[in-house]
Amino acid sequence: MKAVFMGTPDFAVPSLRVLIEEGFDVVSVITQPDKPKGRGKKMSMPPVKEEALKHGIEVHQPKRVKSEEFVSILKDMNPDVIIVVAFGQILSKEILDIPKYGCINVHGSLLPEYRGAAPINWVVINGEKTTGITTMYMDEGLDTGDMLLKSKLDIGENETAGELYDRMCSLGGEVLRDTLKLLKDNNLKREKQDDSKSSYAPIMDKSLGNINWDDKCENIFNLIRGTNPWPSSFTKYNGDTMKIWSSKVLDSTSDKPAGSILDVTEDGIEVSTGTTNLLIKEIQMPGKKRMLVKDYIRGNQIDKTLVLGE
Repeated sequence: MKAVFMGTPDFAVPSLRVLIEEGFDVVSVITQPDKPKGRGKKMSMPPVKEEALKHGIEVHQPKRVKSEEFVSILKDMNPDVIIVVAFGQILSKEILDIPKYGCINVHGSLLPEYRGAAPINWVVINGEKTTGITTMYMDEGLDTGDMLLKSKLDIGENETAGELYDRMCSLGGEVLRDTLKLLKDNNLKREKQDDSKSSYAPIMDKSLGNINWDDKCENIFNLIRGTNPWPSSFTKYNGDTMKIWSSKVLDSTSDKPAGSILDVTEDGIEVSTGTTNLLIKEIQMPGKKRMLVKDYIRGNQIDKTLVLGE
């Protein structure tokens, strides 16, 4: 069975490997263009491109996958199926109609919940206890196609979005493998999504990480987890931007204004919030590396008279 794979980040790599391992004839991999990366702005290949080249698979990197020129190229490939995993561009109906067995997407949530670009971050930010992978047939809507297979995953109490992302990468490949086996046996069953139960996971923005200390402590804790490693949570400390990488919800409360620094110990920085207090455990100050508070205060002072965010 001839297949085209569309994907870009490392999240998609396990799925590409599965497609190859399951014996599909991967005629081409479609991914985003190379981009400058790091301080030196050196051009960097997407992880999916690197994996494709290891297997000698032809790679295309169109700026606009919907362009008339590239749609023509896709039609000439004449794939039986197109597999899409975190590709980064929207497919037109013309593309969706090309493969005989349709376009199958691997999505990082239990649809219809958390449709959109950043489901892994938002399940953590919203304090969800479970998430998972859904494979589906793609249609013209945003993650609205008929569902195929699902697999649930419990979210750790202190798990960050980055840690969950790593686990979801592997699960995505596993669910795709099961989906492909059913496809080859012509035994896939479709299930329509219940739109009334849908929710949206919009693309992440750097401003999202700005902590509102008047919020509930649990919400701040989840925001810090859900924006780790990107875009990261932050607050103002004495005019500087303090990034906060890990924290802990405390039972203690304070009458002081939200954001007040209550205590600084080797355990961390205790701060008041809109509900109970929060313990900041790991920080990053401008020009410095991430470090535990206990390491930071060995050579630096934290002013306990300040209010964070001001």
